[in-house]
Amino acid sequence: MDIIIAGCGRGIGLETAKIFAQHKDMRVLALSRNITQLELLKESIKEQDKGSEFIPFSIDFNQTAFTNQIIEVIEQQHFKPSILIYNAGLLINKPIREFTESDFDRQFHVNIKAGFLLIQALLPYFAENSHIVTISSMGGYQGSSKFPGLSLYSAAKGALAVLSECFAEELKDSKISVNSLALGAAQTEMLEMAFPGIKAPLSAAQMAEFIADFAMNGSKYFNGKILPVSISTP
Repeated sequence: MDIIIAGCGRGIGLETAKIFAQHKDMRVLALSRNITQLELLKESIKEQDKGSEFIPFSIDFNQTAFTNQIIEVIEQQHFKPSILIYNAGLLINKPIREFTESDFDRQFHVNIKAGFLLIQALLPYFAENSHIVTISSMGGYQGSSKFPGLSLYSAAKGALAVLSECFAEELKDSKISVNSLALGAAQTEMLEMAFPGIKAPLSAAQMAEFIADFAMNGSKYFNGKILPVSISTP
């Protein structure tokens, strides 16, 4: 089985990559701007001889032509993804009055536009009955609690979730399922940026366990859904 994880250089994404890398007969294409930890994971997988293939690839989702680089790798490796997890994210914590136009563009580009462009570019390559999982946030979940400083991040993640609903409708005849997970608090560097000093009820590894299981099995039960994954606020 071929799997693509976008945004897995640290935190939940890295822990999710670790889980898939342990599975026999899986090929994992791990996309991140910083691949230092992914390269170390690759060496560890080689030593364990799990029968899986792990491919770290450095990509900057802020660059307009990033999809061309990914498609080149896909074609070179003859990748036919059954799972895509879009976990790339950018959070800038500022009061509304201090946000700049650049802050807006950067957060919306990484959190939603790049996800749209990646899914669109990969459409000819997906395996039958594949599953796309976008990682949203409880901050972008309608009716959830909102917090100062996170307005643009929350808005972009909310847009990603709604886009996932739309993708699911348009791709159902292609036998591609799309769901979005609105994550609550897990102990990560990004959570610390949003809520300094907070102690989350879940570790990044625990949240990753849920995401990996959902990516493999969730499409049997859900399509076009935005699912809150949270046991606390925040």
